[in-house]
Amino acid sequence: MNKVSASLSGILLAASLGISLAQSTPFPGTRPLTMEGDLASRLVDAADAFLLREIERSLEKRAVHWKRDASSPEAYAASMDGNRRELQRIIGAVETRLPFEKLSQRDLIGQSETIDVFAIRWPAFGNVVHGEGLMVEPRDLAPRGNVVVLPDAGETPESLLGWSGDTVTPPHRQLGRLLAEDGCRVVIPTIINRSVTHRKLSNREFLYRSAFELGRHLIGYEVMKVQAILDWLKQEGRRAPFHGVAGWGEGGLLALYASAVDTRIDRAFVSGYFSPRNGVWEEPAYRNVFGLLDRFGDAEIASLIAPRRLVIEPIAGPEIVVPPGTGGKPGRIATGTRTEIQAERERAVALTGLPRAEERIVLGNLDDWHSHDGQPLQVPQAVDLPRADARHARQMRELDRHNQQLLTESPYTRANYMKDLNTESLEAYEESTKAYREHFANEIIGRFDHPLAPPNPRTRVIQETDQVTIYEVVLDVYEDFFLYGLLCWPKDVGENERRPVVVCQHGLEGRPQMVIGEDGYQYYKSFAMELAERGFITFAPQHLYIFHDRFRTLQFKANAIKKTLFSLMVPQHEQLTEWLGALKQVDEERIAFYGLSYGGKSAMRIPPLVPNYCLSICSADFNDWVWKNASSRSPYSYVWTNEYEIFEFDLGSTFNYAEMAALIAPRPFMVERGHFDGVAPDETVAYEFAKVRHLYAARLKLPDRVEIEWFDGPHTINGQATYAFLHRHLRWPEPAGHPAP
Repeated sequence: MNKVSASLSGILLAASLGISLAQSTPFPGTRPLTMEGDLASRLVDAADAFLLREIERSLEKRAVHWKRDASSPEAYAASMDGNRRELQRIIGAVETRLPFEKLSQRDLIGQSETIDVFAIRWPAFGNVVHGEGLMVEPRDLAPRGNVVVLPDAGETPESLLGWSGDTVTPPHRQLGRLLAEDGCRVVIPTIINRSVTHRKLSNREFLYRSAFELGRHLIGYEVMKVQAILDWLKQEGRRAPFHGVAGWGEGGLLALYASAVDTRIDRAFVSGYFSPRNGVWEEPAYRNVFGLLDRFGDAEIASLIAPRRLVIEPIAGPEIVVPPGTGGKPGRIATGTRTEIQAERERAVALTGLPRAEERIVLGNLDDWHSHDGQPLQVPQAVDLPRADARHARQMRELDRHNQQLLTESPYTRANYMKDLNTESLEAYEESTKAYREHFANEIIGRFDHPLAPPNPRTRVIQETDQVTIYEVVLDVYEDFFLYGLLCWPKDVGENERRPVVVCQHGLEGRPQMVIGEDGYQYYKSFAMELAERGFITFAPQHLYIFHDRFRTLQFKANAIKKTLFSLMVPQHEQLTEWLGALKQVDEERIAFYGLSYGGKSAMRIPPLVPNYCLSICSADFNDWVWKNASSRSPYSYVWTNEYEIFEFDLGSTFNYAEMAALIAPRPFMVERGHFDGVAPDETVAYEFAKVRHLYAARLKLPDRVEIEWFDGPHTINGQATYAFLHRHLRWPEPAGHPAP
């Protein structure tokens, strides 16, 4: 298949048939379509421009989430609680921390006349995730403060003490050494590095992928390790005049977030990380926080720290580039300019509304945060340098194991989440799904608050056969964002009859032309054309999952503002079904959805939110979706592949495919499954479908509305039982020559 030629196939076909695009007859009631070029590419560009505008608009929209009370420091802190909890949720810092009275490990590895250095390990959360790193203690005087110093992801704890090793940190950034010399008790945790040890993924992206699907995040995990050691440091006998966090680069990010969510931290030092966050989508995947810009830029996060002290050091952070083609998300980390950092700091001060806030949120350096006023202590050299690689490997294994334990528990979490479904009657059921559908729309898929634009349909004929006329169609959806697809109109549609419609959705890197057979694409079996020849009106939309990194970065732009690709595709289908349903010869009560592969992914997410669809067929995609996205054991898992945009925040706790199907119910639902489809093994498909079958047949008493076809084949449309399903539920007779199987 030549995808370049496919992009212009409508134009080439029209030319081959002697049809002038400017003069070809439009569909009745529409204006002529005159757009030229690759409409799929123009659609992706339109989506990109729309999302960038929404990101810019997010700044002014955030105020609705904030009700700051600046009448007193105590009132201010209390008024921040809701946003503090929301930040904690979206960074995945939601586990119960493990109480402990003694460190799991405390081995002396270096000492001078005034300072002892220990390799330490402490329980943090789960069963059991530890923090691990170094602790420096002054020997003969009370600590001037307890400080957790967070390395960048390219540094080791040892490098922050100035010890030799694989990582060298310049003296002015050896925060652990500088603070220890100043008489502080210092803990330096290990954080997950950016090295590539899992195929072509960085260690941070590898752990991020599973965690994100399960409603957690590597950022949250590392923040909770900081919180756990703070629990211990604040116990009797280890208290100090202040508790602080400090870090550079990735450590600066963690210091900012930890201080925002934990009010026990008295002061924060953030170096090499602070700027406007509107470009967060450009950063590596492990910086992706779902819904961050919906409420938070760095200024808003800083406002959660106020009136506690925050010093921002406006120096360069690490310059990181993840190039395309590595298997992970392309991205870069670049430091904002001093002007940008200053402007964001000033915005933070203004947001608080607190008196003298400009003295609490400042630009400065370590001396402004904690100045030395005594004789410097001497940090020793290591006696027995710990094996940093082995320690890091333990941290990786523990977090991966925790993700997999969450995955094992997730079916029970979802069952508890869905416990309020009421199947006593269809009316009761549909009423009980409303709250779930709202949560799915707003918290999982993401919903824009814009009204649909007038559709302004533009069309042109691009192909004709003996039985079918095919039109290119463009409908407006939002400002400068549109829907494009192919309408297959049977020529024998009577003037006064009303026919059913099947919307036929292609898969990854596909085009509408593939489902009508122009490219002979083997997996689609020309199913949109085949169904049109059976008498159905069909429509094949162009969806957004095309052009590799171009569409995948759309997901990260959308995620930044609490949206997904489906936040754009759902309104496309709302507009499409409204337009189709208004056509004189269409029965608006009989519009069905049928999608293959990524189109099957759409079949699970779009019909739950588009009630105009009367049924849905998921082909070559249905399986235990959470397992497929979060398992680091299964060879079928997306954890290992280059579909880096595929992960959806917190599906593990809410909506696997059975729960999505529950939002389609009681409308008919069908799965088409080839035994040799590489999407997943039969057993996981059967496991997830059994839950759907139980809902329809056992609880709703609607066994005739749910079906799965198993066939001896690969990742493809089979077009047997699914076609019969469509004829039966859309009440359209089998034509002569096309008997039901």
